Parts: sequence; structure tokens; C-alpha cells
Amino acid sequence: MSTARLLLTAKGLRAFGDGFTALLLPLYLTDLGLSAFQVGVVATSAMLGSAMLTLAVGLAGHRLHSRSLLMAACGLMLATGLAFSQAHAFWPLVVVAFMGTLSPSGGDVSVFAPVEQAVLAQAGPDRDRTARFARYSFVGGLGVAVGSLAVGLVDPIAGVGGVSRRGVIEGAFVLYGLIGAAAFLLYRRLPSAPLQDAPPPTALGPSRKRVLQLAALFSLDSFGSGFIISSLLALWLFHRFGMSLPAAGAFFFWTGLLTAVSQFAAVRLARRIGLVRTMVFTHLPACLCVAACAFAPNLATVLVLLTIRAALSNMDVPARSSYVMAVVTPAERAAAAGVTNVPRSLAASASPALAGLLFSAAVFPWPLLIGGGLKATYDLLLLRQFRDVRPPEEG
Repeated sequence: MSTARLLLTAKGLRAFGDGFTALLLPLYLTDLGLSAFQVGVVATSAMLGSAMLTLAVGLAGHRLHSRSLLMAACGLMLATGLAFSQAHAFWPLVVVAFMGTLSPSGGDVSVFAPVEQAVLAQAGPDRDRTARFARYSFVGGLGVAVGSLAVGLVDPIAGVGGVSRRGVIEGAFVLYGLIGAAAFLLYRRLPSAPLQDAPPPTALGPSRKRVLQLAALFSLDSFGSGFIISSLLALWLFHRFGMSLPAAGAFFFWTGLLTAVSQFAAVRLARRIGLVRTMVFTHLPACLCVAACAFAPNLATVLVLLTIRAALSNMDVPARSSYVMAVVTPAERAAAAGVTNVPRSLAASASPALAGLLFSAAVFPWPLLIGGGLKATYDLLLLRQFRDVRPPEEG
């Protein structure tokens, strides 16, 4: 199996785990007696811990081999699932979330992402780089969608097995850990030496200023995203509109599937208008849809707006990943992936606790308006600062 296919298979497995844990997390925590604010704190802790680990990889990971880093992360994923299934008190949950790989956003914010991106960028010619990242994002989106749909099995399994819902959810976290073990076996098959013609990885050098500028902009986007992560969005739908768990799982499945399929449109669009414009012109309308949800009068309107958002919001993901890899030297790619992901994770970790507090303290869903507004601001700044910085394939 080729390097790209190994990465895609592992990505799909991990995304499946991220998909069902993101929706089960708020249900599990509220069933344990935690408030919306405490759910936000756990989510913040998980994202902050991922950011700190990714920072370590960004600063020192170029001294280690990608395969070793990925296998070590799988061991951490296994430990996270097992520990989360057993921790029932608030502070132990906060600690486990901080030290583990759990993704309350439903997306890949863990240490896996920057390492995989650096390897994937070297797995073929530059002209196919965006297409490779589109397939990578598609597989991830599809895995998250299927994982979201799987939460609808919680109640039937509990009924057939004669166990409590909490017991089934605890078993789901164990499954999450076992997925990490399966991914470990896949990563073991990666080449033990760097890919042919790939320069030895180094820390940031000539591209430092450009990478730091991108990292700052990505941080603003991620800070906005932290207000509308899947776990808190699901919690709002549960409480505001009384949406059931199976209905939420089905909705997040179909929107996740739509998001996954839309990634391929980004490849063709990028060839016509460029990577930066693709990122902005697809992401900006999606952000406005999120902000509009705050004023939606009923559940049907909210679901329509979120569906439109799903069709557009992640088309920037393969374009963004490809762009970062394109505007730095090949030797800096691993460091650039880590450095641009770290501030994103740090910024995203700062907002879920605040969002949880706002959801619990106010009738108006301020997190939706704040998150959408911040993300729209990011789009406008990105277009202004980088519209003339083009990757090699755009001439």
C-alpha cells in the first residue's frame, strides 16, 4: 500500500472516532452532572492539550521521524479512550482531556494532522498536491459523518443489551481507543526512511515571517471556530430545540457527507481562481450562515443554514493545507505545518469555555454570532494580505 493510501486509511479510521465522540461528549458529560460551562471547560482543556503537544512537535519534531511520531500519538489515543471511559469526576476529566487526543470539534486538531500533512505533501508532484489534500479532507469528512451517524445506535444497543446509556457511551470511548491501536498498525507500514527526494526536515528558516503571518490569521479563524465546535453546537440544538440524539446524529451525518464531497470542488475551483481566493470565497458565505443561525426563528431554518454552511465551510481546508505546504521550502514543511496548527489549536481552545458560559447564561445564542463574525474577519484579512503570494503551480 502506498504512503498516501496508508495515511488516508488511518485518517478515515481516526475521523470516525472523532465523529462519534464529538457528539457523545456533551451527552456523556451532562449525564455525569456537568453544566454547560463545565462541558466547555473540558472541551477547552482537550483543545489546549492538543495545541501544546503540537507545539512540541513543531519546535522539535523535525529531529524525529514522522512514523515514530504518528505511532506514539496512536498510543496516546488508546490511553485517552480507556481513561475517558473510566473518569467520572470533573477535574479528572479535565486532566485526561488535556493530556489526550480527544477532538470535541469533530475535526482533526490533534498532533496527527501536521505530521500527516508534511508527509502527504511529499507523496507526489506539486501539481497534484491540492488534489491529494482534497482526498485527505474528504476521507476525514466522510469518517466524521459516519461517526456522527453511529451515535444513533446508542439507544438501540442499550435497549438490546440491557445496559444503561452511560455504559454504552463508556464503551464507545473504549472503541475510540481501539481505533488508535488499529491506526498504529497502519502507521507501522509507513517507510522507515524519508520519502525519496525529500530534503531532511528542518526548523523554520527563510519562510519564518510568512508562516508566522499565516499562523496569526489561522488563529483568528480558529478562535471563532471554538465558539461553534460540534459538541457545543449539538448541545445548543438539544437544549434550544429539543432535538433528539438520533436526529442530531443523522443531521450531522448528512451535513458531514456534504462537507466531505465538497472538498473535491475546491480542487477545480483552485485551478481556476487560485488557492487564496478559493479559501476566502467559499469560507466567507459559510461564516455568514453561522451568524444568521443566531436569528433563526425555528429549527427548520437553523438546519437549512447549517446545511448551506456544510456545503461551503470546509472547501478551504484542502486549499489551506496545500497553500501552506506550497509557500515554504520543502525542508520547512513539517515545521510550517506544526507552527500553523499550534496557534490555531491554542486559539480554538480559548473559546469553548466562554461559549459554554454564554450558552448557559443568555437566551440569545451569542456564540454563533461571535464565531461567525470572527471567522468572516479572518477571510477578509487573508485576502488582503496574501492575494498576491502565489504557489509555484499558479505561476
